[in-house]
Amino acid sequence: MSKRAELASLPSAAVTAYFGLPWPERNDGLTYHDIVRPIDAGLTLIEFYFRKYKNSAPLQGWLQRIQNGQITIDGKVVTLSNTELRAGAELVYHRLPWREPDAPYLLEVLFEDEYLIAVNKPSGLQVLPGGLYQQRTVLTQLQWHALKLTTTSSGCQETHPVPVHRLGRGTSECSRNTALCKNKAW
Repeated sequence: MSKRAELASLPSAAVTAYFGLPWPERNDGLTYHDIVRPIDAGLTLIEFYFRKYKNSAPLQGWLQRIQNGQITIDGKVVTLSNTELRAGAELVYHRLPWREPDAPYLLEVLFEDEYLIAVNKPSGLQVLPGGLYQQRTVLTQLQWHALKLTTTSSGCQETHPVPVHRLGRGTSECSRNTALCKNKAW
């Protein structure tokens, strides 16, 4: 029997509240910001990225990213790897979206009031962004849930979920509760 059919067959008092949206196929990508330090002034774009982030990609990988237009200098796309950098310039690398590893998305609500929500975090779901999991997290589901509540409730202040306890992605079912504060925007 499916989870939905099981829930439908329970008496209404026994039905547990769940929320969560299915994950998109790819995340939104990431942006990484740097300000060119005086010591790095005069380096070329490729020298800067290859020296500073050589563990993130080989030289050819950084060349490809530059040629793809994934890097901006002071808000302008730059595709020439030999562009010389000046101190104080703002660099932004736009990492393309990728498919994150599978992760559960439904969260069981254990307790909720206007200030706090406690959820039962399923094993395999990361709480905060990190590594390959940048979007498939408890925090993202709570942000989406708060946004949905804010847009459907008139006069409701925007909430910003903030974890107050974090458990690892592989935490067992015996101790997998996560509490989050609903921090009101003023």
